[in-house]
Amino acid sequence: MLSNLRICAVSHQTISSVHINNICCYKVRASLKRLKPHVPLGRNYSSLPGLIGNDIKSLHSIINPPIAKIRNIGIMAHIDAGKTTTTERILYYSGYTRSLGDVDDGDTVTDFMAQERERGITIQSAAVTFDWKGYRVNLIDTPGHVDFTLEVERCLRVLDGAVAIFDASAGVEAQTLTVWRQADKHNIPRICFLNKMDKTGASFKYAVESIREKLKAKPLLLQLPIGEAKTFKGVVDVVTKEKLLWNSNSNDGKDFERKPLLEISDPELLKETTEARNALIEQVADLDDEFADLVLEEFSENFDLLPAEKLQTAIHRVTLAQTAVPVLCGSALKNKGIQPLLDAVTVYLPSPEERNYEFLQWYKDDLCALAFKVLHDKQRGPLVFMRIYSGTIKPQLAIHNVNGNCTERISRLLLPFADQHVEIPSLTAGNIALTVGLKHTATGDTIVSSKSSALAAARRAEREGEKKHRQNNEAERVLLAGVEIPEPVFFCTIEPPSVSKQPDLEHALKCLQREDPSLKVRLDPDSGQTVLCGMGELHIEIIHDRIKREYGLETYLGPLQVAYRETILNSVRATDTLDRTLGDKRHLVTVEVEARPIETSSVTPVIEYAESISEGLLKVSKEAIESGIHSACLQGPLLGSPVQDVAITLYSLTVHPGTSTTMISACVSRCVQKALKKADKQVLEPLMNLEVTVARDYLSPVLADLAQRRGNIQEIQTRQDNKVVIGFVPLADIMGYSTVLRTLTSGSATFALELSTYQAMNSQDQNTLLNRRSGLT
Repeated sequence: MLSNLRICAVSHQTISSVHINNICCYKVRASLKRLKPHVPLGRNYSSLPGLIGNDIKSLHSIINPPIAKIRNIGIMAHIDAGKTTTTERILYYSGYTRSLGDVDDGDTVTDFMAQERERGITIQSAAVTFDWKGYRVNLIDTPGHVDFTLEVERCLRVLDGAVAIFDASAGVEAQTLTVWRQADKHNIPRICFLNKMDKTGASFKYAVESIREKLKAKPLLLQLPIGEAKTFKGVVDVVTKEKLLWNSNSNDGKDFERKPLLEISDPELLKETTEARNALIEQVADLDDEFADLVLEEFSENFDLLPAEKLQTAIHRVTLAQTAVPVLCGSALKNKGIQPLLDAVTVYLPSPEERNYEFLQWYKDDLCALAFKVLHDKQRGPLVFMRIYSGTIKPQLAIHNVNGNCTERISRLLLPFADQHVEIPSLTAGNIALTVGLKHTATGDTIVSSKSSALAAARRAEREGEKKHRQNNEAERVLLAGVEIPEPVFFCTIEPPSVSKQPDLEHALKCLQREDPSLKVRLDPDSGQTVLCGMGELHIEIIHDRIKREYGLETYLGPLQVAYRETILNSVRATDTLDRTLGDKRHLVTVEVEARPIETSSVTPVIEYAESISEGLLKVSKEAIESGIHSACLQGPLLGSPVQDVAITLYSLTVHPGTSTTMISACVSRCVQKALKKADKQVLEPLMNLEVTVARDYLSPVLADLAQRRGNIQEIQTRQDNKVVIGFVPLADIMGYSTVLRTLTSGSATFALELSTYQAMNSQDQNTLLNRRSGLT
């Protein structure tokens, strides 16, 4: 028995720390305060397997590991499923932190913003680089709150794989569905981790079933829990038929024993595991032809003889093809199941070279990178996170920004460790880098070595018939797909404490917009006030807080308002003439347009031209005409909100010789506004998808409250002991809902909101809104 017992402790041989100028050391936690002040704390890198004693890893292997040994992964989940706690445990076991951080204590590595620590939520995605058993892992902890969906979107864009974390007592929740759909969009292979197996009400079977039903995914059970809720003490590895038990006396979960399941000691568990393994082999064989042939030829008589390595390779292929998802379980808070999760990341998720990016063939070995996030540092200026797809980045390197069509120079290159950074001399393909010195690069920009490199790549793309963009712009073919930025649903005015502080406020907002593209800032043309447009109440509250803390400005926010839209209900024609004499020049334009509603949803106006419009005139003034139409549709006649779902047709255009394009644009704009005013108008309001999770006892008051808020209940599901109310509710009626819901349910209920669509208001609600806006009520 003892010979079979293997104690697996995660031990890391340390090597001499590589001293590089301006190394940013760790936060020195309380446990290290006893160290003498003069002891320098450099970073200790975990060594590759096979290094003995004080063998020093070369600088090159630390900074640029082989591409097959790199894993770029993200952690994604519904809010409060345990993403940050799991990340904290991963960093601790990989040897990059010396003590376990806790979200409740506000001392985690990846939640480093003051707002994150106060609220116990993740707001910005933080990138962390660490080593695990010879693999370089670039890990990104993403937010779960719906207001910060864009943060998840732009990080998934550059990842090769993801870990989806689930609360084992709740299974698939509202935001889980959202991030899962985002991962589907970017074709990201993923593995599932059922967290909180120690929580009261945790159910492995229920969570797996919810993955199968709600996500329409095929779960591959690679582990089974030993006990659930209070009795949870370890997991069974189905692939190797071993049980992993964590030492109950261990404070940090580093020590656990891995021993084979034996008929003598665990007959029931062995039987259950054998059945689960056979089912797993059959499942994988159905999805992978190569593995099916192997099983039929050599192991059809006895599945027990099938080596674990062969099964793992097949699961890796299936995960890569996204035909199924491996499922593991554990409890991050209780330090159980994290080391096997890290092993699964290295075994089942792909390396950068296993992902097929078609644009790489155009660049050959030239530099190609995507800027996916911008941060502002008071000392260093803008810090740009980049995913390198090909080539090498070095400090003092001049790079060309294809989107901005400008050349900039990288002054320094850093490896990210949340808010701590290590300076490095170079970084190769497959890695995530942090660059200093790029002043004009923004989120979603494509970075190449030079303009000629981008044009050479465009020519290769053209030769191979791979082009999908317009013929006339060669650079467009080599742009990497950026990030789709959702439209904001909330807005409010923001005022500086005094007029002299207005430039400081504008600078702060400009910096915050580069960091967060979902934040829009505009000037109200009537009042001259600055207007913030954001994704939700929390989003705007965080921006306000950051302006105060990071830029030292006490700003004043106006009341939160809903971003309404407008449309028209009938076709209307209008004619307008603009006749001005400026100096000795006469500018004369006569325009006739028709505005009509369209059935398909379109945020921008659909522009059409009558056959009577001459091509020569259209060629000269088309840009001015379209500019005038777009500017007219930015402010509707009812509320000054954008007009959508309309088509504008230009029927006649008469232009006096020498008339400027600006005058044409102004006349078209005025004519379109006249047409919109004449039409029957309709206000559209944002409609939100709402999901409320509530205990049975509080279901009635919650439903009664939603009925008062013009809520439309679609269905009520059962989730363990709770009820899940799913429906639609207008955004205007759901503001401040979190406080009301806490009061109604004694703080026990949770809810998730997501923009569904814009719907027409009924005439009574519309009149009430218009009267309130005009000050009549």
